[in-house]
Amino acid sequence: MKKLLSLPANLVGSFHNIEHADPNEWFCTSDPSGTKVGSGGGTAWLLEQSYRHDTDGSAIVPESREVPNRQVIPWLAANKRIILHAGGQSRRLPAYAPSGKILTPIPVFRWARGQRIDQNLLELQLPLLEQMISEAPRNINTLIASGDVYIRSTQPLAPIPDVDIVCYGLWGDPSLATNHGVFISDRNSPNTLKYMLQKPSVTVLDELIESHLFLMDIGIWLLSDRAVELLIRKSHNRPDGEIGYYDLYSDFGLALGEEPSRPDPEIGSLSVAILPLEGGEFYHYGTSRELISSTLALQNLIADQREIKQRKVKPHPAIFTQNADVDLTFTSGNAQVWIENSCIGNGWHLSDHHILTGIPENNWQIDIPAGVCVDIVPVGERQYAVRPYGFNDPFKGDVRAEETVWMGNKLTDWCKERNLAFSACGETGTDLQNAPLFPLCDSAREIETVLRFMIGEPGEGSGRQLWLEREKLSADEISNRANLVRLYAQRDYFRSRNLPMLAANYRKSVFYQLNLDDAARQYATHGLPLPAELSEQESPLVRMHDLMFRSKAIQQEQPGQADAYERQAFGLLSETIIRTAAGRKRNPRLTIHPDQIVWSRCPVRIDLAGGWTDTPPQCFLEGGHVVNIAIELNGQPPIQIYIKPCREFHIVFRSIDLGNAERVRTWEELQQFTTVGSPFSIPKAAVALAGFLPRFCSRSYSSLEAQLKEFGSGFEVTLLSAIPAGSGLGTSSILAATVLGALNDFCGLAWDKNDICQQSLILEQLLTTGGGWQDQYGGVFHGVKLLQTVPGTGQTPAIRWTPNFLFSDPAHKECHLLYYTGITRVAKNILADIVRNMFLNTTEQLDLLYAMKQHALETFDAIQAGDFDRLGHLVGKTWEQNKRLDAGTNPPQVDAIIDRIKDYILGCKLPGAGGGGYLYMIAKDPGAARRIREILTRNPPNDKARFVEMVISTTGLQTSRS
Repeated sequence: MKKLLSLPANLVGSFHNIEHADPNEWFCTSDPSGTKVGSGGGTAWLLEQSYRHDTDGSAIVPESREVPNRQVIPWLAANKRIILHAGGQSRRLPAYAPSGKILTPIPVFRWARGQRIDQNLLELQLPLLEQMISEAPRNINTLIASGDVYIRSTQPLAPIPDVDIVCYGLWGDPSLATNHGVFISDRNSPNTLKYMLQKPSVTVLDELIESHLFLMDIGIWLLSDRAVELLIRKSHNRPDGEIGYYDLYSDFGLALGEEPSRPDPEIGSLSVAILPLEGGEFYHYGTSRELISSTLALQNLIADQREIKQRKVKPHPAIFTQNADVDLTFTSGNAQVWIENSCIGNGWHLSDHHILTGIPENNWQIDIPAGVCVDIVPVGERQYAVRPYGFNDPFKGDVRAEETVWMGNKLTDWCKERNLAFSACGETGTDLQNAPLFPLCDSAREIETVLRFMIGEPGEGSGRQLWLEREKLSADEISNRANLVRLYAQRDYFRSRNLPMLAANYRKSVFYQLNLDDAARQYATHGLPLPAELSEQESPLVRMHDLMFRSKAIQQEQPGQADAYERQAFGLLSETIIRTAAGRKRNPRLTIHPDQIVWSRCPVRIDLAGGWTDTPPQCFLEGGHVVNIAIELNGQPPIQIYIKPCREFHIVFRSIDLGNAERVRTWEELQQFTTVGSPFSIPKAAVALAGFLPRFCSRSYSSLEAQLKEFGSGFEVTLLSAIPAGSGLGTSSILAATVLGALNDFCGLAWDKNDICQQSLILEQLLTTGGGWQDQYGGVFHGVKLLQTVPGTGQTPAIRWTPNFLFSDPAHKECHLLYYTGITRVAKNILADIVRNMFLNTTEQLDLLYAMKQHALETFDAIQAGDFDRLGHLVGKTWEQNKRLDAGTNPPQVDAIIDRIKDYILGCKLPGAGGGGYLYMIAKDPGAARRIREILTRNPPNDKARFVEMVISTTGLQTSRS
């Protein structure tokens, strides 16, 4: 996926360096110099420059504007792309004009996990935009968005229709809509655009609301290749054939719809859909005031104190400091304060409504009046531009005009107070943005001197002299000449000083909710000493995060110690699960007659959506949502266990499918269950948990033989797993639950199905294979269901069943296909990698896991609604999510199988961790299902591959006696 950015000219050359961005993924340019081209023309220019970069330098539009370049459509279709408009002068937000508003640093949200300490607006914007363009139909390959807006969505995206243009909007109050574009639709066809208006009055909207709906344009448009090609041609509107001014919204947009405001036959022929962004939120970062108000709104999105990680009460909520060395105490009077990339010492006296950015290390004694902001910008190799301004300054107007405001007061008054000639600020007609007001200084001391003169001490003689003598830049010139490498280096320096303080003050900071992988990398890069080790009294979850952070931070320099920390983290997780779920110790007692057999059998499961969200520690921190189905194979529950008494006082384990047997006479032999791959690891651990190992037994015995004598007999445990290892159907967890179910009845343990599932979770920890709860719950409990848990170490899912109609109805039953690929993979290594990233709060993985939770609810709703096609597509989306989570999920051999049948399916996936095992497919119709069977049966990928008949289990785990 390509990202195309329109940036300030000075930023273009530095972007890839300062943002560590891959040039193959990110293309940057600025609007043509000296020419206003508007958002439509800017889009065309950006695409044309990208096209020239990717091809031989040819132009997109040839001499004849009526004939499109035939190479454009294939080029557009070759990649999905996101276009972000992030240029402009940033008059209302001077602090981030040099680096562009799109790179504005945003404080970590106090309620969020996995955010980077150095995150910016661009990083927050991208996930939603990437999701939108990824889910767009094949002919829609271009998304256009604004760089100074952060859009959040708390609900799953609606399906994107296959049209030429899709415009996203938000329901909003008419008073808000008057500042934006508005999509008007008829109440009888709410997704069809009737026409678009730009900044309509409340009166106009009031007249329309009786018979129409309106959505506020949020600046996210998806365009088909045809629509993009037309936009480019319309933008080449100058007499010489070059790009002229053309606005995407007021020119192109007003020509869209069934009854467009400004008809254009070509544009009017494009099909358009408008989509409300359900659960959408809009945060504008266009002005100094919005910088604070939007950030404050984001920080306060969550009011529930149980969900807020940062346990700190600020003197005023609208005080934000980041990447800064601040040595003063704030009070409730310090409202609306933003300090970033700055040193603010105890000699500073602040009031309210300040944006303080770029201030180098200093020991100044300075008063900052209310409403005054300070921005210090590095220029060249050693100089700084000193830019004070007002919190609400519009940065426009003739410098000689009485109404032109700077630092919240008239510019003319500022000159008079300092006995300066008006000509020092520019000639008549000079716009404030181009006025040479901001002197270049060589040192922190000079900056202090001239700043005091400029903001509050008009009689400061040496400051006046500096201001008069030094070269002065305009706001535009500061943006053009800023040394962004120096600016970023200073920010990085301050951030490296902040990290140890955040770690030391972790109870009241965001440290352990950060992306700890990124934090560890910064610790290693800057050679920062690790924080003090946490007390064993600290929360186990915090300690797990801390141990994995330590492991990552010293991985390169001390690999042995790093491995030790990692083992401690996994060990602590296992201990926490066992301690939470273990309950009371057991006293097993024989409950059957000598000639009886206890027989347990259980279906396996296919996870349709939400897999991995059930895995600790993720489910401990966020809760999990999983949709899965319990299935029988070839007419039988594939996992079966038999237990019967025997006269000798020992325990015999047998496996029918493996042909193995083992006798256990001592506790030492019984507790040898930790070797992965041992045929009897699971039943040994289950017998131990049932109370036949001292740590799990409520009574004391001298030996296993002595315990069995009091028990009344030895016993034989026989296993039948009619399913290959590494199947992906939850076999190991369900085998554990089935053995435990049989032991429960045999030994009178009085466990219900929930207890059996909880004991299965402990068993997996004893085996060090780890895992979540969805496998055992998926098999033990029957049918089609949504499993949900809330955060906390005690994970007992609530179960919501849904009808089996889409799986059992004759019109659909044949379309559900299960194919054994003959390829196996052990899930333990996959699990370890993913759990490691859960400990480290890696941004991309947590974003994906959150999306998986939401996706599970969407899948459940589709099943409830009886929407077969939707279910198929959602299963396909689950597969895409799993592949993003772990690249090894889809090995080439499996991909080759899917490639052969992809035209006949709505969706498919490998159940479980993937990498092999069974392939679950939902065919488009019964005819397509028969064709899939024919293709894969005629030419199987190996001699083990085969179809297996599946049916929904209506019973789940069953246990009975002979």
